[in-house]
Amino acid sequence: MNRLAYRKVVNMVMLTLTGVCAVLSVSVLFVVLGFLAWNGAASIGWNFLTKLPAPTGETGGGMANAIVGSAIMVGLAAAIGLPTGFFGGIYLAEFGGKTFAFIVRYMADLLNGVPSIVIGIFAWTVVVVPMHRFSAIAGGFALSLMLIPITLRSTEQFLLNVPRPLREGALALGAPKWKVVATVAVPAAMRGILTGMILGIARIAGESAPLLFTALNNEFWPRGIDQPTAALPVMIYRNAISPYDDLHRQAWAAGLVLLGMVLITNVTARFIASRGIAVQKG
Repeated sequence: MNRLAYRKVVNMVMLTLTGVCAVLSVSVLFVVLGFLAWNGAASIGWNFLTKLPAPTGETGGGMANAIVGSAIMVGLAAAIGLPTGFFGGIYLAEFGGKTFAFIVRYMADLLNGVPSIVIGIFAWTVVVVPMHRFSAIAGGFALSLMLIPITLRSTEQFLLNVPRPLREGALALGAPKWKVVATVAVPAAMRGILTGMILGIARIAGESAPLLFTALNNEFWPRGIDQPTAALPVMIYRNAISPYDDLHRQAWAAGLVLLGMVLITNVTARFIASRGIAVQKG
């Protein structure tokens, strides 16, 4: 076998292997979606989306309170975590220096690897104990601690990927540093930054361990952000370990709804990002 034939064989083998791996990766997603749809789609209906949970042992009911509670706590987490991570990432990428920036990056990576249940215990200690109650505030705070390092590191990375000549050209025209960052670097990296934010929100939306220590649960509509609040991940856990088949079906349905909420968030953010870029180009 000559050298050219050998290279063609190796190329074909590697191309086949990469194709198989890509198919397997996508197949996992479709298998998960298929399981959720097969087991939970039949339980999703108007009552499931608008009604409160039925008493234990009775069939029917819904998870409207958990859907609203999840939206509230993810919204609180986004209000705290996204601005903090965004401006922290800008500082690291544009003004950070060496020693202090290294410490912040290391701590952010360490926080990103902390188990979510530890985050829940910390939030319980600093928020629940002083307030003497479980609440959506504590749940949102716990989730924000997980969102901050994701947003910070993704924002920094995408800003560092912006070509240096763009900054140098703006500086050569006499623009101050802050204006170069605000009008050149950030807009150029915005699509990637938004993607990182979306991934962060998708990550925290499915967390249950921190909410068990902070928001607890509630069988009724949220009465305020300072009260115990239901969430979809917690309801999925509670129903999945129950001995009732109807609650098992509702757990599958809640998983499908949770996945749908994440999908809608992704699609909406992508649409907004594309519209923003189109306006800038125009």
